[in-house]
Amino acid sequence: MEKLSKFDLREGGFAGLKEHRFVMDSRVFGRGKEPKTWDGVGHFVYLADARFMPKGETMMHGHREVDVISVMVKGQIAHEGSLEHGQSIVAKQVQVQRAGGEGFSHNEINPDDVENQMIQLWVMPETLGERAAYRLYSPVDGELTPIYGGAAQTFNSRTQVSVANLNSGDEIALPTPALIYVSDGSVILANETVSAGTLVRSTQAQLDAKLTAAEESLVIVISLLDS
Repeated sequence: MEKLSKFDLREGGFAGLKEHRFVMDSRVFGRGKEPKTWDGVGHFVYLADARFMPKGETMMHGHREVDVISVMVKGQIAHEGSLEHGQSIVAKQVQVQRAGGEGFSHNEINPDDVENQMIQLWVMPETLGERAAYRLYSPVDGELTPIYGGAAQTFNSRTQVSVANLNSGDEIALPTPALIYVSDGSVILANETVSAGTLVRSTQAQLDAKLTAAEESLVIVISLLDS
């Protein structure tokens, strides 16, 4: 079981947020890949754990041919842009925006006077030229809920992203191999405590394919459906 902690990474950021970047896939970032960051799996290419400053925002910017997943961990964001302008996203919800060939523009804003926390992931589409689209999810507490790939209500992909909002003692079965990001709280994996701000790369041989929440936690799991 390989681990990468935010304490191993430099803190960066832009506009009104600070972040630790865990995944910057070489296929996309090339020489711009930051030291110690990992490559992804399948079409998953980027993961950043961001803290929006009070009243902070990303500023309006655009994307094309990438699917942008935002997992709200703490606080809320107000969403502006070409898709579902005016939508609000609160803790434990997930926003998925498909840029497709036409692209989209967006600005994510912290409307509050305290910091919030949001995880952003990028997945490259398997089919180019799709229409831009937006979906919002509220994962079921205590379950590993697919929010991208592998379910009828998600954007189609063989790369699956799932989210689990867990209470202490909750246990979920994990796909293997997988990348597992503990966004909040702490969990038990392979008889080892893994704290928030840690990315884990598991293999079938190394992991007993289950995770138990040691406290209230939020976990993101990325896997391949054909593995």
